[in-house]
Amino acid sequence: MSIHRVFRARRGLKATRRDRGSAAIETAVAVPAFMLFVGLIIAGGRLAAAHQAVQSAATEAARTASIARTAAVASPQAATAASRSLAEQNVQCVRSTVSVDVSQFSVPVGQPARTSATVTCAVDLSTLLPFLTGSRDVAATMTSPIDTYRQRT
Repeated sequence: MSIHRVFRARRGLKATRRDRGSAAIETAVAVPAFMLFVGLIIAGGRLAAAHQAVQSAATEAARTASIARTAAVASPQAATAASRSLAEQNVQCVRSTVSVDVSQFSVPVGQPARTSATVTCAVDLSTLLPFLTGSRDVAATMTSPIDTYRQRT
């Protein structure tokens, strides 16, 4: 065996000894960062699902308000419909508000009119991921036409 081969073999052995433990260190750094990244993706998905649920609740509230006979009945029925919709979709809000615009109920019969509902839900971030704190407001506004030829008061 030539001296060069022996020297190369020893140098390769020393390099291997110097690299021992580096894979464990890389893993110890990379795995928590990867897990945080995956957790944030999950939280973003759950927040998007909450936003979709709030949009659905706003649609239900606007539709319920538009089929009510009077403006006085429309607002409470819309709020109940929105709350029921959020509950059916398992969205837990820290606080929620439903605002219904019933101003066009005074438009004369035969003229087009519409009503809108805005649903706001403060989503608790700790329900998305345990290490997140606080809440984030998710809001949606939807509009629904009032029957043009129905009597309004």
